[in-house]
Amino acid sequence: MSMSRLESFSDGVIAVAITLLVLNIEVPPTNSGHSLGYELVKQWPIYAAYVTSFLTIGIIWINHHWMIRRLAEADRSILMLNLLLLLWIAVLPFGTRLMATYLKQSQGQSLAAAIYAGLLLVMSITFATLNRHILFRKAHLLHTEIPEERRHQILERGVTGLIPYGIATAIAPLSAYATLAICAAVAVFYALPIGAGGAETG
Repeated sequence: MSMSRLESFSDGVIAVAITLLVLNIEVPPTNSGHSLGYELVKQWPIYAAYVTSFLTIGIIWINHHWMIRRLAEADRSILMLNLLLLLWIAVLPFGTRLMATYLKQSQGQSLAAAIYAGLLLVMSITFATLNRHILFRKAHLLHTEIPEERRHQILERGVTGLIPYGIATAIAPLSAYATLAICAAVAVFYALPIGAGGAETG
């Protein structure tokens, strides 16, 4: 399969997923008895979850571009791992809506938070697995040779978020708010130029 076809398909799935996130933001009801400003502020969990997921998917898209760009061609194992990564990306809008809906509820918030952080964790693990597979097991398919030390640096930079996501998932039963805060912090960290897991450039 050509790299352009692989990247185009992946970009399409990612674009749909990131677009679906905005559907979680709804116009407040007009008959609630409260002001529009109050109702907008009341929806802050939706905004927080939206921004966190948007940044996360956006960063995955950027790093996915660099990961695929290194390849001269892709074999079946790479295609299957890429499909698995897209599976988790595509389901993230559901996890985001679940988190936003249950964050302020008295029941279900812990499970919703665990599912949300768990999805981010599994997505990150799958990305790291695909990246490692390409850089080491399928190094002969790379467009240009990359020194082993550089390949290790690329991989290490990409797994920075695994531990925070694991912690966020583990503490969901204690505090759904802390889970969302950790996930948001990871997204901001990766988005900043100083982030060790920021966009790859080679």
